[in-house]
Amino acid sequence: MPLALSRRCDRSVQSEIRAMSVECEQLAGLNLAQGVCDTPIPTPVCLGAQRAVGDGINSYTRFDGLIELRCAIAQKLRRYNAISADPESGIVVSCGSTGSFYAACLALLNPGDEVLLFEPFYGYHLNTLLAVEAVPAFIRMQAPGWTFAKADIEKAITRKTRAIVVNTPSNPSGKVYTRQELQWIADVAEKHDLFVLTDEIYEYILYENRKHLSPACLPGMAERTITISGFSKTFSITGWRIGYSACHAKWAQMIGYMSDLIYVCAPAPLQAGVARGLAELGDDYYDSLRKDFERKRSVICAALDKAGLTPCTPQGAYYVLADINRLPGKTGKERAMHLLRSIGVACVPGEAFFHNGQDGAGMGRFCFAKTDEELEDACRRLARL
Repeated sequence: MPLALSRRCDRSVQSEIRAMSVECEQLAGLNLAQGVCDTPIPTPVCLGAQRAVGDGINSYTRFDGLIELRCAIAQKLRRYNAISADPESGIVVSCGSTGSFYAACLALLNPGDEVLLFEPFYGYHLNTLLAVEAVPAFIRMQAPGWTFAKADIEKAITRKTRAIVVNTPSNPSGKVYTRQELQWIADVAEKHDLFVLTDEIYEYILYENRKHLSPACLPGMAERTITISGFSKTFSITGWRIGYSACHAKWAQMIGYMSDLIYVCAPAPLQAGVARGLAELGDDYYDSLRKDFERKRSVICAALDKAGLTPCTPQGAYYVLADINRLPGKTGKERAMHLLRSIGVACVPGEAFFHNGQDGAGMGRFCFAKTDEELEDACRRLARL
């Protein structure tokens, strides 16, 4: 038998987000494609990591992370998410929330298990499921509010369904799930004995005084929910790769072993920096974060609207899906490349977020987690359309 890549590679493709970032770099454009978060790192986080390096915190940590970080996460979960998690047995620090999601999927899903994704979805969720040989199934949400009904969830359930993925606030749509919607999900999960895997990485980035609600805090959901989040977006440290999962101890142990097998541990001094940030940054920091992103959202949505690329105004997170049908091209990728080549602004073509790519061909995702100067430059370029 000739040498060849594994069959697993047939199901794996490079993220369109990464692909557009490469195209943008080659054409020296403004990258509104990847959510790299160009805003400043909070001082306590930065100083905490620097001090940790000087203090010799540079070796392996325990497989589930530094105790000071696990304790800080437990306090944050109790205060902000209304979730009780034991830092010794119910919290696993890993390499980013993406790494936490992958480790959870390895620990809890068998090949052939079906997992429900709300669409438009985050591509890494889909591709992680494919990598562990799970089978994604889709619940289509309706623009512009990205709504769905309880019956839509029930319709997607089969005897092979094992889990539901919830991303709130959502990438790419910016949807913030309501209490009623989360209760529908909880009801279905209990009825069919399903896991709920959450991605709450944008939990602090909310608009119009919306409140974040974690599925695990709903009655009966603590045992079946794997709460996944991280600090890339909150602290503008996307390259540090510090994320975590919180769940019942009987799931956490194997999630931790899987994380250890793949990543060994998250970077030790960077864990220490995050722990210090959690300890020292108060509500005023998170309030300022929300207000700053809400202002940036207004700026980008106004520019897109003026350019004839009608936005679906997000309720949270720092992305906006916009209608790019007026741009030349038959596909979203062709339209996105026209935008990049003509005015030097990169977005992600909407096909990346729908299992039937054609459904997203008229959309583009724009990230507005940029400095004011970059965002103003992007808006000036959009005005040229």
